[in-house]
Amino acid sequence: MELNRWATERMPVERLNPKNDFLFGRLFGEEAGKQLLISLLNAVLRRGGKQAITDVTVVDDTRLGRELIEDKEVVLDILCKVDGEEQVNVEMQVRRFARMDYRSLYYLASMMTGQINRGQPYAFLKRTIGINILDHEYLPLSKYHNTFHLYEDEERDYLLTDILELHFIECPKFQQVVFDIHDPLHRWLRFLDHRTTSEQMEELMKMDETIREAEARLSYLASDEETRRLYAIRERALHDRASWLEDAKAEGREEGKAEGREEGKIEALKSTALRMLQKGVAVTIICEVTGLDEKQIESLDCNSR
Repeated sequence: MELNRWATERMPVERLNPKNDFLFGRLFGEEAGKQLLISLLNAVLRRGGKQAITDVTVVDDTRLGRELIEDKEVVLDILCKVDGEEQVNVEMQVRRFARMDYRSLYYLASMMTGQINRGQPYAFLKRTIGINILDHEYLPLSKYHNTFHLYEDEERDYLLTDILELHFIECPKFQQVVFDIHDPLHRWLRFLDHRTTSEQMEELMKMDETIREAEARLSYLASDEETRRLYAIRERALHDRASWLEDAKAEGREEGKAEGREEGKIEALKSTALRMLQKGVAVTIICEVTGLDEKQIESLDCNSR
């Protein structure tokens, strides 16, 4: 490959973190990364042989302005059509959301309802799949890769329809399993880990030519000054958000302790929520931080006027 040849002729550069959602989008969400995305989807969805994905079309333009990259709340994902039939949304998520389940189902529902216009038959609906790669633990389950469908409550073998499919891949849990280099998903998750050693990466590239192409593309992107600048901006935005949320939670806990009563804790949370409102923080984020619901927060906003 031309890119592989380019990589061998260049001086080595610092390996950027592929889990940075901006960089993840550049790696897999552009035409040059099309074969990488196909390989990743086949690995996650466990497809091979005649069922293997052969073509993808990225729906949204992955080029982003600085204002979007700096937005601490924006979600950078990859929406694509697979072999002209299925819709797949891939999200690399380093941030922690309290209701990732609700959020993911809302995204899937929005993708599905956007497929047909008024008056068109439901038969036009295409299979819709959500893939969440999380850099944190979320589900109270031991497996690192969990897949959800619509099954009957008692007749658990009966699948109502496979038109909706939702995947959660939790990277910290993957670190606890025995690595199998013959498993394509294992190879991709090790590639995505910025702590992977050069020896481990060399082993992956010997085993999988697509991983070699991915590493060469990562090196190519890392050598571009503008890409590195935007990468750094996104890293800072994500770090600031995580720090800010943790500080807000700690502040709420401390105020609650000072009151020493359950009522005091609620009032402390409301006080924190009001300050966040005054700073222009989105209501959904305030709900995540404080645990208050939207009606409670909206009443605070009304009372403060």
